[in-house]
Amino acid sequence: MVLLLKNRGAILLLMLNIFLVFTGIGLVIPIMPMYMADLNISGTVVGLLVAAFSLTQLLFSPLAGRLSDSYGRKRIIVLGMLVFSFSELLFGIAGSPALLFLARMLGGIGAALIMPAVMAYTADVTTNEERAKGMGFINAAITTGFIIGPGIGGYLAEFGIRVPFYAAAIAALIAAVITALILPESARASKPINSNAVLEKKKSFIQQLLHSVHEPYFISLIIVFVMSFGLANYETIFGLFVDHKFGFTPKDIAFIITFGSIAGAVVQITVFGWILERFGERKVISICLLIAGLFILLTLFVSSFWMIFAVTFIVFLSIDILRPAIGTQMSLMAQEQQGYVAGLNSAFTSLGNIAGPMVAGFLFDVDINYPYVLAAVILFISFILSVRSGSGRRVGLTQS
Repeated sequence: MVLLLKNRGAILLLMLNIFLVFTGIGLVIPIMPMYMADLNISGTVVGLLVAAFSLTQLLFSPLAGRLSDSYGRKRIIVLGMLVFSFSELLFGIAGSPALLFLARMLGGIGAALIMPAVMAYTADVTTNEERAKGMGFINAAITTGFIIGPGIGGYLAEFGIRVPFYAAAIAALIAAVITALILPESARASKPINSNAVLEKKKSFIQQLLHSVHEPYFISLIIVFVMSFGLANYETIFGLFVDHKFGFTPKDIAFIITFGSIAGAVVQITVFGWILERFGERKVISICLLIAGLFILLTLFVSSFWMIFAVTFIVFLSIDILRPAIGTQMSLMAQEQQGYVAGLNSAFTSLGNIAGPMVAGFLFDVDINYPYVLAAVILFISFILSVRSGSGRRVGLTQS
């Protein structure tokens, strides 16, 4: 634990940056019903608006991962935070759907720059033994930001529909300045990488995605996509779902989401490392996929506030454990290509975050229950895939 303790200040600053980014992603969710009324847009357009953020994140993530390997993690993090700050300001002043889409796409570019650089920085300053705990800290910030964002947005919106985005812009700008002034560059980022990593840099975006099929972490990337699809599908529609079906208020929604995110963050920071050490990454991933799918499906069969609260809490907790488990597994496989693999991780996350809201918005216009049915089915398929993958590897090891 010496190294992790030595770099705790850097890890905390990274957590702040990534927390602000994912809070900004989630801010829009409880406010979108208001924008739907003001701009007369449908659920399908809402889904497209949420997906726009992840579209640009997808396109820029592989490039961002390579840039962090070439120019250092710190510079890319600071640049990403500045772009993200401007995008939040633009969303706050936007008065047309076109500007809203532009703002979200710029936000995706900022997130693409930040996320792989933060992941790679964490890998740089931790040993293999410390990696799970380091990734647990970062993913606690990611999960907390992504899930608590709607809660914060719902509360701040009471002071004005634009206020949450102005606040996010100011916070991101302050974080960029603090990072530029006090965050040291990671030592490993300045070291030359091996020839394999150099070859990866020469691949185009499409080539990188196609080449990932042959990598040992490809199944993990598929699970990242499916997990992101299910979570984005679930959360994009959650506010609309409980509003239309149960008449929940923004404060009700904020309470449910905020409590679930805090509990998940506590688990990640305190016992996540022990869970992985005790059960292993593959088993944890499979169990979490199954539980998340079951409880998303169960959402359709409960009605009281406290039952919705309990079911949602289990879903969020499963995802909170699943996300860093996958990140840890892929980081251990990446070796000297931390930035490159972190970029692929971000890219597959973005694919899920694009497809999930688009499909959810369309299905919501057809029937409010359909998005959750699909999310549950997709997670069950991913569970089967993870079990079969683990069994195949064990058989191969036994035969060898």
